[in-house]
Amino acid sequence: MLNEREFFKDRFTVDQLRQILGDRKPSEIFNWKSVSARKMGLAAQREKLSGDEDGLLQLMVEEPNLIKRPLIVVGGELVAGFDRASKPRLTELLGRNF
Repeated sequence: MLNEREFFKDRFTVDQLRQILGDRKPSEIFNWKSVSARKMGLAAQREKLSGDEDGLLQLMVEEPNLIKRPLIVVGGELVAGFDRASKPRLTELLGRNF
């Protein structure tokens, strides 16, 4: 079953992001390379901000462009983004090549 969510229109709450993350850290789904992160000066503060989990979650709720896309949960496992590192895992989980 596929559930899609346009999280620019239907924004996440902090609790919803925590649920999606499970035991992962918010910095793992934070889009440090986004235009929004650069404009807000966040990319330069990555080391400092990575330890502020509550702060990162709040920033992502307020500005969805700070969330890596797509967020895909398969069998309870979260895969964030669609980059070189995530493609092999998505292929394995979904049984098709990307």
